[in-house]
Amino acid sequence: MTKTATTKVSPKPHYPSNITRVCPPPRDRRLIPKPRPMIKHIIIMAAFALTAPQLANGETYKTHAAPHKTHAESHATHTAAPADTLQSESQIPERQTRLTEEDYREVAEALDVEVAAIKAVVDIEAGRTHQGFWAQDKPVINFDLAMFRRMAARNKVSLTKATKTHPVIFSRPNVARYGSQQAAQQARLDAAREIHDLSAIQGTFWGMFQIGGFNWKKCGAESPEQFVELMSRSERDQLDLFANFVRNTGMQPFLKAKNWAAFAKRYNGNSYAARGYHTRLAQAYAKHKQKEKSNGES
Repeated sequence: MTKTATTKVSPKPHYPSNITRVCPPPRDRRLIPKPRPMIKHIIIMAAFALTAPQLANGETYKTHAAPHKTHAESHATHTAAPADTLQSESQIPERQTRLTEEDYREVAEALDVEVAAIKAVVDIEAGRTHQGFWAQDKPVINFDLAMFRRMAARNKVSLTKATKTHPVIFSRPNVARYGSQQAAQQARLDAAREIHDLSAIQGTFWGMFQIGGFNWKKCGAESPEQFVELMSRSERDQLDLFANFVRNTGMQPFLKAKNWAAFAKRYNGNSYAARGYHTRLAQAYAKHKQKEKSNGES
């Protein structure tokens, strides 16, 4: 009787050796610890509380440019989590504070695109709340069952027994049981990671930019595990991963030129037009440009 593969991705919590800074160096960018026994957890959280004000914006993880491929193997339509499942401002830990205008300006300048162009992508992928986390240390996610199946097949992992041992994976998100859409999606992801960690990471779309986990290397991470750690650390990390992804996949020229159709095809997939992705991007961009003018910004 054979057992279902349960390969785990080896964690690599250290930073990549090929880091290139495009912003002022941070004062501290430590990784958020994984869940531990209660006593140790309390001690760790207390330590973070003391040092939280020192946590600042920081590195961009950069790799050599990858050959052009579309974002979507495919990036299906992923809707943002309902507002009532997300955190209120007061609930967000200091180390996960919201993106600031300075964050947007720094990354936009490094990427040589407009702030409004980046915000337009956030509008479509994260919704008007622009939140990257639905709970503490929990980035907004969209577990895609079809993509998980595809990645499992690619990784030569059988899911036959998993349908009985982990039925939550193959069911629709059970909001009534888990309390929110995001909590239900998290339950599916957690169960999938028990079956095969790599396939589960690759089969999930992560953070405020909803980047597929199969694109971890194009985001500049050294491993899928590190990709998840950075996605789980701060909205600024999510923004930096997005910047690297856009640069390394050749999408930067289209975002810079506001060629929404060309950008949408690569970011959202060949069916972008049917979903009106490019027109929604254009409308979101126009909205943010108008807001900049109203605020007297250049």
